[in-house]
Amino acid sequence: MRLCSIAEVAEGQARGFAVPGLRRKVVVVRKSGRVFGYLDSCPHYEGGTPMAWRTDRYLNGEGTHLACHSHGALFDVETGECVLGPCLGQSLTRVPLRVSALGEVELQLESAVEEPA
Repeated sequence: MRLCSIAEVAEGQARGFAVPGLRRKVVVVRKSGRVFGYLDSCPHYEGGTPMAWRTDRYLNGEGTHLACHSHGALFDVETGECVLGPCLGQSLTRVPLRVSALGEVELQLESAVEEPA
């Protein structure tokens, strides 16, 4: 399933995209020429909470980590692991993505995305 064109997410940026059938957006991040995807759902709160403080504001001020702006937790872009905050030892839910030969960022439907209850 197509999420966006690779050109819609600049290097060092993150954007959220709605996906039919998912409660949360999928956050697409570009770092070092690679693309990473996570559910927009911080694990610090049962059932998750959206992380951006406004549209597409998923990175910390330095642009080095994904951030939950509700409580300041920071997550490694490449692994989704919490590196600072009340959810240490937890991780964001990874969403499997691929970039097609035409530069389309696609959700890999053959890999099921399990949302936390």
